[in-house]
Amino acid sequence: MLVNTKDLISLTEANQNFSKVARTVDEKGSVIIMKNNTPHYIVIDFKKLEDLQISANERIESIASRILKDNLEAFKELAR
Repeated sequence: MLVNTKDLISLTEANQNFSKVARTVDEKGSVIIMKNNTPHYIVIDFKKLEDLQISANERIESIASRILKDNLEAFKELAR
């Protein structure tokens, strides 16, 4: 995952200035909050989260469809 260093905020700064976190999310879609100098939390725009969930569901449906197609004969045999 590529991370823009401008989207990183320390946990201390996030606690002291949450409005900066919110502004950054509004501008960029997400922000990563660092704890002990490592990425620990992510704050993401709700709409972006919904889009990611739809995308994940589409991938799952695509994989399920491929598995069904690849194993159709076995599924038919099991259904007997």
